[in-house]
Amino acid sequence: MLITRVLAVAACAVLLTTGCDSGDDAVPDPPDGGFTVTTMRGALLQANEIGPTWKAPEASTDPSRLVAFCGGAATVPPVPPGAEVISTPLVDEGNQGAQTLTQTALVYPDDSGARAGLAALRAVADGCPATVSRPATETADRSEPAYTETARTTEMNEGGWTGFVVTRHKTYIENKGTADTAIAVVSRANVVFVDAYAVYRLGTSSGSPAFDSDWKKLVGTVLNRVG
Repeated sequence: MLITRVLAVAACAVLLTTGCDSGDDAVPDPPDGGFTVTTMRGALLQANEIGPTWKAPEASTDPSRLVAFCGGAATVPPVPPGAEVISTPLVDEGNQGAQTLTQTALVYPDDSGARAGLAALRAVADGCPATVSRPATETADRSEPAYTETARTTEMNEGGWTGFVVTRHKTYIENKGTADTAIAVVSRANVVFVDAYAVYRLGTSSGSPAFDSDWKKLVGTVLNRVG
């Protein structure tokens, strides 16, 4: 299993989150039953909570950008307007592959903003093609062999959070290798939470056997912290 220590630290992290205060008086109070920016920031997993080899990526990323929902050369969907964005990108790189995790919380002033945000992102997911094939790509900053990628979108409901998850599986045609991606998008009250987890494996044509349980564990840990 590639994901470690997530559940073991969850209970401790909940105590820390509920007892902390960022001191940011500019953030308005959430609507009844809603969540603050401080709460969501404290709920996101940190590198040391997942495993000893996880870290922040060396290359800086735009915290206001999401990840691509669809396969192939799909563009990154814009963040639906009206939200304060909190993002934590993490990576785990090794000789046999890599893992990435991008957690993004979109905190809206009210529930209606979150519902509109979820609907906008669902429309993007619903437009994803089921199968995409791409030729080998060679540019100045990117090299990728030819591949075929499948995608499907399913409903998700966990602990009062509702939404969907896009799961993708990429198989490289000439070079052995796979990539599995899960993008969970769920909403509750005034928040939309986007959790994008990907596993890249080299030298094999089969996907990660623990992928399904790993992405669910990562999403579930954050949602349980929030409550």
